Amino acid sequence: MEPRTVGVEEELLLVDPETREPAPRAEQVLAHGSDELDRELFRHQVEVQTPPVTDLGELREHLVRARRLAGEAAERAGLRTAATGTSPLRGGEPEVTRDDRYLDMRERYGEVARPEGTCGMHVHVAIDSPEQGVAVLDQLVPWLPALLAVSTNSPYHSGRDTRHASWRSQLWSHWPSAGPTERFGTVERYREVSRVLVASGAARDDAMLYFDARLSADHPTVEVRVADVCTDPDDAVLLAALVRALVTHVAAWHDAGAEGGLPGWPADDLWRVELVRAAQWRAARYGLADRLLDPCSAEPVPAGEVLGTLVATVREELEAAGDLGLVRDGVERVLAAGGAPRQRAAYERNGGELAAVVDDLVDRTNACWREGPEE
Repeated sequence: MEPRTVGVEEELLLVDPETREPAPRAEQVLAHGSDELDRELFRHQVEVQTPPVTDLGELREHLVRARRLAGEAAERAGLRTAATGTSPLRGGEPEVTRDDRYLDMRERYGEVARPEGTCGMHVHVAIDSPEQGVAVLDQLVPWLPALLAVSTNSPYHSGRDTRHASWRSQLWSHWPSAGPTERFGTVERYREVSRVLVASGAARDDAMLYFDARLSADHPTVEVRVADVCTDPDDAVLLAALVRALVTHVAAWHDAGAEGGLPGWPADDLWRVELVRAAQWRAARYGLADRLLDPCSAEPVPAGEVLGTLVATVREELEAAGDLGLVRDGVERVLAAGGAPRQRAAYERNGGELAAVVDDLVDRTNACWREGPEE
């Protein structure tokens, strides 16, 4: 059976190479780029995306191509791109993109919409029906903190060490429609919850339903939105592989009749939303450097053990897609040094200079497409 298609969206920071601060000049970058670059809420961000593909090697090629488009367009505008969840250095007052929707968001949500723009990564995996998609959303919940932990890449923000591995996730949680969800059970319930959130004003529209995982508003996909953007494109591909395997695993169970609990899966009544928030906070605070809450018991266990359980749970799906070796190598790599530890290492190497962290982020973000060996 052909693997499900998967696609990735990445939000990138625009950086002034002199000050290393966020540069609110997205319009100039977009003018030098192509239709494949999109604007974001703030003018110091751009978004890139891949098409849906089945092969992860091809997915990586599309990520590299998208970063090249963004990187070269930024350089023609005198700027640089950096893949980081938050900006290590603070610039001037953040400037909202001159778009009616974004301006309305700034007016409606006030200070919530202000903290200088965070950069996330969204993974889309194809589903066969909304019913299948809701079943997937309901079963993904216990594993989302582990996916966040893999991606953590925002320890510094606006000139400060946040003491978190993912400060982006903490800032993002301020949006009233953001975060983990309870189990929906049916498509009708998902639609009704979404309707009420929009009617309440907590979301301006369906595109502002910022659940950690949701049905895409524009594509027949489940969209997992919990991750920081990854500096290393191989980390992004690792996350895409894990998300696809989880979606494939749950979808097969759903299509087989979904009678009773999913075998080998956390009990349906274990993960109240309060516990999911606690698990996500722990993932954001420590990344993979400490214990995570075990998806099957909700007890703290070493991060490597949680990732080992995750890989074992979806091993058949990874093998069927030809992704098992890639995932095993990727898990070993991020356990040794993921995004946040690499930012901290750059900080220590350079005498505590955040400007050096930005330089390192710019270099590593764009190493994949520049001439010469990749770092």
